[in-house]
Amino acid sequence: MRIEIDPERDLLYIYFADTLTKAAQTVTVTEGVHADFDRDGKLIGIEVIEASKIMGEKIEFKLPELSAA
Repeated sequence: MRIEIDPERDLLYIYFADTLTKAAQTVTVTEGVHADFDRDGKLIGIEVIEASKIMGEKIEFKLPELSAA
């Protein structure tokens, strides 16, 4: 997974596949949030337009800690 933030254009994109994978279909989840799917219907990314408005002024992600094996 890769996350890109463009503060100048206020965009957020979360990649779940290789960045070279092309979207075959884009579905609007809600206003300003779009999900991209490949030709097999697999989710490859999510784009958030006007990210600061949709997610709040502070964009923050919390990930679970990995336990030592």
